[in-house]
Amino acid sequence: MKVNQILVVSFLTLVGFQSCQENKPADTETTVEQVQLTSPAFNADSAYAYTKAQVDFGPRIPSTPAHAKCAEYLVAKLKSFGGQVTVQQAPAKTYDGKTHQLKNIIAAFYPEKTQRVLITAHWDARPFSDQDPDENMKDKAFEAANDGASGVAVILEMARQIKEKQPEVGVDFILWDIEDYGSANDQTPNETTWCIGSQYWAKNPHVKGYKPLYAINLDMVGGSNAQFTQDELSRKYAPNVVNKVWNIAGEIGYGNYFINVSSGSLVDDHFWINQAGIPAIDVIHYSDAAGFYSNWHTQLDNLNNIDRNTLKAVGQTMLETIYREKPSA
Repeated sequence: MKVNQILVVSFLTLVGFQSCQENKPADTETTVEQVQLTSPAFNADSAYAYTKAQVDFGPRIPSTPAHAKCAEYLVAKLKSFGGQVTVQQAPAKTYDGKTHQLKNIIAAFYPEKTQRVLITAHWDARPFSDQDPDENMKDKAFEAANDGASGVAVILEMARQIKEKQPEVGVDFILWDIEDYGSANDQTPNETTWCIGSQYWAKNPHVKGYKPLYAINLDMVGGSNAQFTQDELSRKYAPNVVNKVWNIAGEIGYGNYFINVSSGSLVDDHFWINQAGIPAIDVIHYSDAAGFYSNWHTQLDNLNNIDRNTLKAVGQTMLETIYREKPSA
């Protein structure tokens, strides 16, 4: 198998030795379906290593040394892959009255290309595991391996691949800060105590008049047995992008992750991107029936519960989506 070009899906059919089947060959028949990939192969081991690198700093809580060190790491990594990197900084106040220095990390690849795609994820960690079943742990920090680090890891591996093979459109990445510091009892319209980084950017874009073709936000994209439903806001603002991404995922063998199931309204970073006039969707481990990822905002959101298969499914789907884009005349 040429891993940089071909995705092979094998279905194994065992033939029984029943007397009524004696005219059939008593061996194994294999049907192989080959799907030609436009994109380079996404390396899940590499993405896992990038997840670990973030977790190793400790919880990336705003205004902590771990947060500052991780920011330096992310900027350096994106620059090493050839990105033109800027850090959008501003003071930001969280719902508890504290003021932090917001750091949205922005990387442009092939900035000379006028038609562009935007991929985003948040890189900060929630300060406390308020959903943990153990009351004694609810005020404790957690690794935030899936809820934060996984989306960033997928982006880092995408950036590494994009450096090696140029797509036909330009690609921008934004790593949002102070996304996960919201109030669990937020009663504000549009839940404005959350997603502070993307809210700020929507009002202060890094490039005047910035208008990519569309945007995809990644959130909790590394958990085991993940299923990504089509949330209401994504379907409302960017139905064509939803169809594009989910159809590509199904075509290249990841339809068991990107399931054709509708879910309710989620105010995530994609909501604020849409408010900036850019059609944006959310790829997030969520369903109306089960809620968020099972270890969401608990001590179990750690590196042990990161699944390379999920990272691969998301990363390859994102790369394939980008590499299939053809600039319009």
